[in-house]
Amino acid sequence: MQAQLPSQPAAPLHAEPGVPVIHGINWLGIRTLYVKEVRRFFKVQMQTVWAPAITTLMFLAIFTLALGGAKGEVLGLPYATFLAPGLIIMGMVQNAFQNSLSSIIIAKVQGTIVDVLMPPLSHGELLFCYVAGAVTRAWFVGVAIWVAMLFWPGVSVAIANPAQVFLFGTLGALMLGLLGVLTGIWADKFDHGAAVTNFLVQPLTLLSGTFYAIDQLPTAIQAFSRANPFFYMIDGFRAGFIGVAEAPVLLGAAIVGGLCLTLWWGCYALLKSGWKLRA
Repeated sequence: MQAQLPSQPAAPLHAEPGVPVIHGINWLGIRTLYVKEVRRFFKVQMQTVWAPAITTLMFLAIFTLALGGAKGEVLGLPYATFLAPGLIIMGMVQNAFQNSLSSIIIAKVQGTIVDVLMPPLSHGELLFCYVAGAVTRAWFVGVAIWVAMLFWPGVSVAIANPAQVFLFGTLGALMLGLLGVLTGIWADKFDHGAAVTNFLVQPLTLLSGTFYAIDQLPTAIQAFSRANPFFYMIDGFRAGFIGVAEAPVLLGAAIVGGLCLTLWWGCYALLKSGWKLRA
């Protein structure tokens, strides 16, 4: 009789603990978290998309009615045409900041942040999803404002350079989305987030040349405006519409892009450290 060979052990149904089963990029996890972020703001779109669009249109109405005749032309264009692109990107970046900030701080306050930290997502993938959701909301708001302005009397929002509009709109939303992540990690309560909004984001946005051309300011104030990174974001975006820029476009792209890289590194380092996220 032939001796029976020993039977081979059955392969385990599941990987051993600690052995990675996802190699490379977790595309399913990224898609799932990104869709969650988009659905989170889109479910209340009246508050997150249409309300900011209406508020921006009220800015346009107030400033054109109050200052349109007095301002005359700015950079060789009617004041309303000069003003409109700045208002569009102002609404975009403010909502990008609020989206990533609210997503993180609500999860921290409600104690559900662990549901995001435990799945097999790397720190870079987690950061990408938060920022991608913020950029998506920014473009929803921006397109809604732009479409409404197409029917606004006395305003031209024709696009001279679509690639430039897309570049500066995306870089601006990315920069503010990352700043929102940074603030959300640092903040312990909603008041902290409101403080950053009121004392940093809104002043830098309003004093960045959204409502005026900085060449009309005194020399000292011009220097202050040119030190404001929001100026380059708004100026580059506006130039994509009207074809006229107050600062070199490549310089503006380099400054805003460099800030995005710096903020990305800072957010990634904080997520990796678990500071104020892990108990």
